[in-house]
Amino acid sequence: MSVPTVVLDCRGQACPRPVIELGRHLGDVEIGEVIAVAADDVAAHHDVPAWARMRGQEFVGEVEAADGVPVYRIRRLS
Repeated sequence: MSVPTVVLDCRGQACPRPVIELGRHLGDVEIGEVIAVAADDVAAHHDVPAWARMRGQEFVGEVEAADGVPVYRIRRLS
């Protein structure tokens, strides 16, 4: 399992804020590294993988944080 280099805390932020933050911070990780976003907005379950596809990045998967919030992981490919 890929460990994220950066984890964005987007708890309490409504759609589309988590993907906006993801886009803003993708450059914070090197190509090949993983960035993650913790988001409790239910739309993120569909929005984050779709964002990764549209941006040519790899959606690595979803794990659960200690508090039960989904954490979506994306590997930067470009």
